Formats: sequence, structure tokens, C-alpha cells
Amino acid sequence: MIEYRYQNFYEAIEHNAKVSPSRPVIFIEDRKLTNLNFKKKIDTFARFLEFSGVKSRDKVALIVGNSEEFMISLFAISKIGAIVVPINTFLKYEEFEYIVGDCEAKMLISSAKFSQETKNLLDSTAVEKIIWVEEYDGLDENNYSFAEITNTNEVHEQLMNSPKIDDLACIVYTSGTTGKPKGAMLSYRNILSNTFSGQKAFKIDEKDRFLVFLPMFHAFTLSIMVILPVITNSSVIIVKSVFPFANVLKQALLKRATIFLGVPTLYSSLIKAKIPWYFMWFNKIRIFISGSAPLSESVLNGFSVKFKNAVLTEGYGLSECSPAVAVNRLDKQKPLSVGLPLDGYEIKIVNDEMVEVPVGEVGEIIIKGDCVMQGYLNRPDATDEVKVNDWLLSGDLGKVDEDGFLYIVDRKKDLIISKGINIYPREIEEIIALYDGVDAAAVIGVKNDLADEEVMAFIQPKDDVTLEEIKIKQYLKKHLANFKVPKHIYMVEELPKNATGKVLKRVLKEQVVKGEFNKGHL
Repeated sequence: MIEYRYQNFYEAIEHNAKVSPSRPVIFIEDRKLTNLNFKKKIDTFARFLEFSGVKSRDKVALIVGNSEEFMISLFAISKIGAIVVPINTFLKYEEFEYIVGDCEAKMLISSAKFSQETKNLLDSTAVEKIIWVEEYDGLDENNYSFAEITNTNEVHEQLMNSPKIDDLACIVYTSGTTGKPKGAMLSYRNILSNTFSGQKAFKIDEKDRFLVFLPMFHAFTLSIMVILPVITNSSVIIVKSVFPFANVLKQALLKRATIFLGVPTLYSSLIKAKIPWYFMWFNKIRIFISGSAPLSESVLNGFSVKFKNAVLTEGYGLSECSPAVAVNRLDKQKPLSVGLPLDGYEIKIVNDEMVEVPVGEVGEIIIKGDCVMQGYLNRPDATDEVKVNDWLLSGDLGKVDEDGFLYIVDRKKDLIISKGINIYPREIEEIIALYDGVDAAAVIGVKNDLADEEVMAFIQPKDDVTLEEIKIKQYLKKHLANFKVPKHIYMVEELPKNATGKVLKRVLKEQVVKGEFNKGHL
């Protein structure tokens, strides 16, 4: 049973400012923000939101890079009972337009560097105002400066309707293998269950400092690397860019980071990299956390040899579970496993009839606990497909051993994970299908030498039509985030299909493995 110390995020902000006002909560570049100053900026921005007409349960969208402004916005929005919608900043206008429109966001907070993709959302969605982070030239009655708002002395001290633990806190958009992105509705209880269980699993205390360089909009980064530190009165070290990566290591060293979140390809690279001796000698990192894709045993073993004073631990989760579900413990870990369920959560492995299978047998992973989302926004049909009697059907195949450790075997869905980012084939296929001369298309993920997945597309042109890969890529770059654009596009006379006309992606993958599509240059 999880013990909830807070009903919402702002209660933690108030507590931290009261008991340790001068403790740094944010380190960023050469600046730091104390708990008291953090609270004042949150209060000031919350006042602006309220005076701008944002009410309880209104949605406010965030298209903001890693920054103190992201964190101030997150907690100010939640303070007044409005709902935060963090959006993947790598998307393009049409993708932003759909998400902002689907959630009916009343206000948008956007980094100025994304203005070409976001400024027109004022005209095409229900957004009434855009608050610009960093300098923006087009300020007027509908476009405001974040800095000007938070630099005033007017604060929002009186909280009339404090959010309750089962109120909706956040909507995280996640695509399925079919259709448009879906908004997973996460309550305060959902997210706080992750933070309190995570605190116990990782033995977090006030001395910990979380190094945040992965995107804050990502569900895992949001819950475990942004909200958890605030809930535990520890600190966040914000790194705005991962390039050059030497700067990430420099910030980790200088600001004495203790918690580091990365993806398997990064850890594989760190093993091979020549890291300065002084970093290896003086860094304070005690936990390296890996998620989003399987961690190979060779990387796990190699990492333990190179970083002797830290633990590399792997976990498993999904946005619909706020998102962490299971993790290897600091003192209890098994190679190739994603660990044990976090405290308060249950995991079962079931067959197609929802009957639990014996230990060691493969089936679908289903999850129960306070982490499970309320449902998909505006999609009761999709919610009913994945929530059955309080259990969430993950769509992932796995097994558990006699000690309860979970192993991910495969995915029922066609999800592609590239560099830790989820990519959904159906979305890409639908865009390709609109290209003149395309008869049919199939998109798959193929593992490369680093065990990362790269996007490959197979296109069946219409009769007597010649299509060019370079022109199709140029077209896709106008409509899709760069990470979704296939690295390789192959023209085929006919896609392999079953008797009902469904494309057999398994066959395509087998053909790639056999070298029939020149896999050697992946």
C-alpha cells in the first residue's frame, strides 16, 4: 500500500519552501534556483494563468525544451487545478495542431525556437494565448513573454480550490499502431504513486541530484526526473542540450549529480568512450537508470566493470502507467530482466483468454495498481480495449521467473523504439499513402549493430509509376518529425500479404535479415 504524503504537486512545493527555503531545487548552466524562489515564480505564473481566464480542468499545452520555464509552468498549471499537456517538441505543425486541437488546450506555452511550427496554432485551434519562452518578436495581446510575466512581484498566494489526489493532473499523448495519437489521462494519484514508489526503490533522499538531459516531455523523464525530485525535496540539474555530450558529463561532475537517466545506446557508447580519468575518479553518480529499450547483458556487465561505484539498473514502463511499472532494485538485479514490480503494483502474464499462464511461459503483460491511467481522452472505445476490470493490457509480451522478475520478450504491437523514442508505423504509413503514385506502404523497425531500431519503409508503387527515395524523404520531412522519417526506403513490386490482404511485416523483417534489402549498409 502506497502512503501518499501529498494530494497534489503544489503541496510539495509549499513544504519544500517552508522547511528548506534556501536549498537549490534547480541547477541550470551557471545559475541555481532555491525552493523559495521557485515557489515565488510558480505563484507569479499561476496568478497570470488565473487572471488570463485559465480555470480548473482547462488544458494548457507545453511545447518547451528542457528549462526552468518548463518546470515552473508544470507546477503553476497544476497549482490552479488546470491540466498539463506536455508535447513532444520534435513534432511538426500538423502533428502539434492535432494534439492541441484534440485536448482543446486553452493556452499554449512554447519555446521561441519552435515558433515556425507553433505560432499559427492561435488561428487553427482553441488556443487563446501563447506564452513565449525566450525572446519572441511578435508580442501582442495574444502573445506574451514568459520572462516579463515571472519577473513581476505579483504572486498568487491564495489557493481557492486545491486539486485532490484523484483529479486529472496531466495528459500524455502516446500513439497506438493505428490511428492518431491518444491522450493518456493521468491523475495526481497515478503520478504520485510512481514518485513515492520510485523514491523507495532508488532510496532517494534530499542529498540526491537528478541530471536531466533527456526531454522533459517524455513520460519517464517527467515523472521520475522532474516531479520525483520535487516531491523528495532533492534537486534537478537541467542540461538544455545533449550536444556535445562532453558537456553533459561536465555538468554531472561540476554539479555533483547522483542520479543519471539514459537509454541503452548511450550506455553502450559510454563503455567504449574514453572518459577523462578525473570524471571517473570524482563523479558522484550512484545510479544509472536505463529505460525505453532492452539493455543487453554485455552492456550491463561492461558498465559494472567501468563504473565500479555505481549501479546500472533497468526498468520497464509505458505512458499509460505514469509510466514506471517495474525496475531492478539496487541490491536485487537480474541480467536481461526489467526487474520487480514497483511497490503497490501487480503484474500478471496472461494468454489471449486473459487466463494467467504458468511461471516461465510467455504471454501478454497486464498491470494493476495506482499507476494505471484514468483512460484515453475522448476515446472510451480505445480505453475499453486496454482496461479490463482495473487491469491495463500493455500489448507487450513477457514472462516472469520464480522470483517474480519480469522479462520482456517482444511486442504485440508494431511499435518501433529508436534512440529511446517511440515511433508508430501506422502514422508514417498514412503519410506515405498520401504521396502521389503510392499504392501501398509498410513501415518496420530493424535492429542495427547497437541493438537500436532504425525505421525502414517499403513502398509498392502504382502500376507504371516510378518513385524516387530522395523525393519521398523530402516530402516526409515536411509532414513528420525527423526521427520518424525512414532511414531507408525500398520500392517493391508487391508487398507480402496474407489471405485477407494484411501486410506481413514479419516476412519483410525476415527478408531484411537475409540481406534481400541490402541490410549491410544499416
